[in-house]
Amino acid sequence: MSITALSFVVFIFALLAIYYLLPKKFQWVVLLVASICFYIYGGFTTIIYVLISAACVFAATHLLQNQANKTKAFIKEHKAELTREEKKAVKQKSKQRRRLILTLAILFNLAFLGVFKYSHFFIDQFNAVLSIFHLAPVDNTFSLIVPLGISYYTLMAIGYMADVYWGKAQAQKNFLKVLLFISFFPQITQGPISEYNQLSGELFKEHQFTYDNFSRGFQRMLWGFFKKMVIADALAPYVTWITTYYDKFTGITCIVGALFYMFQLYADFSGYMDIMCGYCEMLDIRLAENFNRPYFSKSLSELWRRWHITLGAWLRTYVYYPIAMSKWNQTLSQKCKKPLGEYASGKIAATIPLLFVWFVIGFWHDASWAYILWGFGNAFVIILSEWLSPVYGRMKTALKIRENALPYRAFQCIRTFGIFTFLEIVAAVQVLGGNGYQYVWRAFTNHTLPRTLEELFPSVEGLGGQFLLMLLLAFFGLGLMFVFSLVQRKKPVRDYFNKIPLFLRIVIMVVTVLIIVSSGVQASWGAGAFMYANF
Repeated sequence: MSITALSFVVFIFALLAIYYLLPKKFQWVVLLVASICFYIYGGFTTIIYVLISAACVFAATHLLQNQANKTKAFIKEHKAELTREEKKAVKQKSKQRRRLILTLAILFNLAFLGVFKYSHFFIDQFNAVLSIFHLAPVDNTFSLIVPLGISYYTLMAIGYMADVYWGKAQAQKNFLKVLLFISFFPQITQGPISEYNQLSGELFKEHQFTYDNFSRGFQRMLWGFFKKMVIADALAPYVTWITTYYDKFTGITCIVGALFYMFQLYADFSGYMDIMCGYCEMLDIRLAENFNRPYFSKSLSELWRRWHITLGAWLRTYVYYPIAMSKWNQTLSQKCKKPLGEYASGKIAATIPLLFVWFVIGFWHDASWAYILWGFGNAFVIILSEWLSPVYGRMKTALKIRENALPYRAFQCIRTFGIFTFLEIVAAVQVLGGNGYQYVWRAFTNHTLPRTLEELFPSVEGLGGQFLLMLLLAFFGLGLMFVFSLVQRKKPVRDYFNKIPLFLRIVIMVVTVLIIVSSGVQASWGAGAFMYANF
């Protein structure tokens, strides 16, 4: 079910009515039924994979919880007769059993993800090895339909099981509630990647309808649809056109195409978040935020703390910290301390888990070498800046640069955005079948100044004058996004919006709806799919 389709709008408002009309104790059941219907609409088989994943999670968490409870009860019952060493041995044996359960459950879920999302990639690599020995390749022409949201609910499932293993969460005794946590439809196609304790507290409590929640949620949804359908979808044809035929255009046009791609990516992804977070607010449910004005970041590491926030939080909790605190990583750091010094040994201890994290991020985004290299490219910039931070500090002192000076902060934001754009456009063009490095090379070498507007913004085939009209509307939307981002440094735009007279608010929202509907972007250009849904 397309999020921007009329059928989805009808679906969510019908759900909203049923949700509040039925007794509050059944609200989570309504959400579960709606989530199952959402899956079935996208293909009946997709719900089967979610059910299997949820069953695995339910069984694993119960085994983990039972093992932990048995150990506590045993130690409590035999507290007087057990020595300290014996208690330690009992706990260690229990931990080994729980670790085995967790490992098998994680591998099961990763196997599902691997088969559906990465099987072609792995077969391609295997065939590359076979070709070295002049052996016949394995058939790689089969077709698999990737289950809806598998990249997202797999991470949520792993996080929940790990939390139960660590004792941070209690195993849910109701299978249907576990199924709802895994399959909750507003977050399943693009996130956020929620923690169990946070999301379960929202899903399973009783909710009261309020005008404030409805009004603010609707306003945010409207802004999300505007960002997606008026900005992102208007830029999409130009981005596709220029990244496909970049060798025909000037370097200036290639630079503009790269900038448009970045604006499209942000408007598309954050627009989805606004739609779903706004709708959940209407349901009196708070989803975790995924963006915090990322293009105003002063470093690449800061940008990634403000872009796809829940993915970063998940990776810190379940990948970075377990590796950073592992015995082998700590031992390696200690061994490096004497020959390399304390500073270098500390950086090594932080660098190794970062490399693992960025490999996972790259591979999670796409089963291709382009995104694996993209991940390591981000890692290289972040790690290098961490290692050289004392050097940067001395340079700023020598040049008398004030950290809080507006020109320097503007320079940092522009520099960070430029690095981020370079890394993103190279990977995107590679995946589309072009050469990302040739694209960037052309952008910085072929600097023939465009003599006409047509040379700067070449008309996309089949769109004609409509394209320029929608592009102007997209520019207007980009201006609004920039202004709203500045305003939101202090408090949400909706707080200011709700202070203006009701009649004026209604007029603005009606005009916004008319702009979204009359733009006809999805219907005429076929750009309705969300970009991050592919990941």
